[in-house]
Amino acid sequence: MDCAIVLTTMLFSSKNTPTGEHKFMKWFGPTLGALALFVVEIVQIAVLALAIILPVRYFLIQPFIVKGASMEPNFYDSEYLIIDELTFRFRNPERGEIIVFRPPQHDEQYYIKRVIGLPGETVEIRNGVITIYNNDVPNGFSLSETYISEVTEGRDRRTLGAEEYYVMGDNRDASLDSRYFGAVARDHVIGRVWVRGLPLDRATTFDVPTYSE
Repeated sequence: MDCAIVLTTMLFSSKNTPTGEHKFMKWFGPTLGALALFVVEIVQIAVLALAIILPVRYFLIQPFIVKGASMEPNFYDSEYLIIDELTFRFRNPERGEIIVFRPPQHDEQYYIKRVIGLPGETVEIRNGVITIYNNDVPNGFSLSETYISEVTEGRDRRTLGAEEYYVMGDNRDASLDSRYFGAVARDHVIGRVWVRGLPLDRATTFDVPTYSE
């Protein structure tokens, strides 16, 4: 905050001095000089705002609107989300995190799903149960998911590469996810769902769920 105040003061100090105002009055006269001074102030405010907002918008956070029912009951159609694009620059996605990504073969689209399988793991879906096999638990463990209200349909068994993730929607019957299009590459992950801003009565932040292995 202090830095922003100092920067703003520096920007306006040169033109708000009597000398600066005198130059505008001398060049354009009293009326046009005052108008020119006002326009310069507006331009400098806009430049300062863009210098702050654009890096935040394109490198730190990004707004998204949920489309469809694949994440119900945790996310509904038309809900407004803020996506954190910074965190995954310093660490990898964790199991249970809700992410936005570009699906395989559809780079122009964005999907929202939950991370189920991590790089190097084998994910098996059978008889409504998701079993995860990895180096720590080679015999596998069943994933207990408290955030869904239905049994996971279908059968699948997939071993993930070093930079791949298995993702699924929370509404398993209505989700087009890794059961159908396969694993998601690390470089296709945009960010994690950080905040639900709208509707206001459902506004919240999101934590990583805890699993027992």
